[in-house]
Amino acid sequence: MRTLLIVVVAVLTAAPLAAQSRAQASQTAPAGDLPAYLQDRGEGVATSMFGTYIRKGELLVYPFFEWYADSNFEYTPKELGYGVDLEYRGRYRASEGLIFLGYGLTNNLALEFEAAVISAELEKSRSDASIMPPKVKESGLGDVEMQVRWRFASETATRPEAFTYFETVFPLQRDRHLIGTRAWEYKVGVGLTRGFRWGTATFRVSGEYSGEESKFDAGEYAFEYLKRLSPRWRVVGAIEGNQLDEVALITELQWHFHRRAFLKVNNGWGLTTNATDVAPEIGLMVAF
Repeated sequence: MRTLLIVVVAVLTAAPLAAQSRAQASQTAPAGDLPAYLQDRGEGVATSMFGTYIRKGELLVYPFFEWYADSNFEYTPKELGYGVDLEYRGRYRASEGLIFLGYGLTNNLALEFEAAVISAELEKSRSDASIMPPKVKESGLGDVEMQVRWRFASETATRPEAFTYFETVFPLQRDRHLIGTRAWEYKVGVGLTRGFRWGTATFRVSGEYSGEESKFDAGEYAFEYLKRLSPRWRVVGAIEGNQLDEVALITELQWHFHRRAFLKVNNGWGLTTNATDVAPEIGLMVAF
């Protein structure tokens, strides 16, 4: 499998704001007196949302919608409750409404909460002779998760920013197979961020524990790029993967139309067989 490079595409903005206002949202254009390496992102702690940072005492609310389309979704009828333990490729579609909340506890510590409502449909493979029906549909509560994020080293002129995070996903759908989470899941990760004249780069990697499989394994990894094109527009590009066979290119546009709010529009493009083919997302991030 070929290694891919990336970065580019996106645009969005934040209305000009008072550079020295304490109420200034971390999403708006950074104050002009910040060091060059902070000009793209400001002084906040990195959140799990691409190109989004949070400061002490700040509450981020992000309602968003995501759609998924995958023409070669990997499944086994047994995992869906239909007996046969063979792998097939089916047609998968899903639409999801989500809410993300983030709060900056200190200058270096933040909490996150995310919950989803989802409707998903899997159309079985033509070669699948199991008793599984032609289409399996499920809808209801999706993944519900929380994160703690800690920046343990701030960026300076000579070293990158370093952060770590812990995530837990709650087992609130024990009887569903296409949606939600059936057993406890945990993830621990670490990342580095460095600002340059040409943009800000972040690399992160994690490990995860699956309660359903009772094992610890390599988790997500990503290389992210953020560039502030103007006070109103930022672009994000990322390569994000899980294992080696589930890699996607993420492109995002951010329009900061107000000092406390911005629009996020992005899409995930599957680069490997097991990655979702396309996953567009749109949402409004508001800071309080």
